[in-house]
Amino acid sequence: MGIHDGKVVIVTGGALGIGGGASRGFAREGARVIVADINTDAGHQTVDEIKADGGEATFVQADFSVAADPRRVVEQSVARYGGVDYLFNNVGIQPRTSYTNAEDTTEEIWDAILSINLKSYWLMSKYAIPVMRDRGGGVIVNNASVQGQQSAPLVTAYAASKGGVLSLTRQMSLDYARQNIRVLAVCPGSIDTPLMRDAISGEPRDMEAAIAAAGANSPIGRIGSPEDIANVVVFLCSDKASFMTGEFVNVDGGVMAQGAWADLGRAR
Repeated sequence: MGIHDGKVVIVTGGALGIGGGASRGFAREGARVIVADINTDAGHQTVDEIKADGGEATFVQADFSVAADPRRVVEQSVARYGGVDYLFNNVGIQPRTSYTNAEDTTEEIWDAILSINLKSYWLMSKYAIPVMRDRGGGVIVNNASVQGQQSAPLVTAYAASKGGVLSLTRQMSLDYARQNIRVLAVCPGSIDTPLMRDAISGEPRDMEAAIAAAGANSPIGRIGSPEDIANVVVFLCSDKASFMTGEFVNVDGGVMAQGAWADLGRAR
């Protein structure tokens, strides 16, 4: 028996990285999973892995830069499994060409990142909420970032998108609390995902060194895994978190607790 037996969850960007970890994590707890992703091969592979492990999942190909696709994903969930209980808004991009300051950020990059990282979260929620309400309630978890709270140089559009996710989370939680729909966010730190690896240029040896260095800077001494985030998201959707809404949870190995003051202290 799993804590989510019979429930239906949509995971956007659900094929790889944090999304893939969440898709598998929900399935292990008995949920029926809609794996929504633009990557068809990875999506089918994740579904096959879930089914081989005794779980239930369906792949829905979706491009979250296309405004019509969020509605179609929800419609597919209703057609396949009869509704939606949980939504994990996870899809996100941070292309290498986006690492610029405000004046050098192109409108094309700004629109692409805000469309996928923020607008798709609103659209997915817009279409999932009425279906959740018909089932007596539900949970939305939005994947934000520690960069939604503090930032780093040259991530103008990405930081804006993640700050917007946190504000959207708080706002929607107020509108839907009395309808038994909880809205929460997770803020990952450095997580070993394809998105992180794609952001690191250089040879594989350099990539592994960069990942090790990121872990060394973490109070806990390592970077996170997709399963670290998945475990928290699966918990937040459970009845054990029933008194939580409008909040975000840092899953970052202590990075936000340490903050920038640690570096300033060492510099003195």
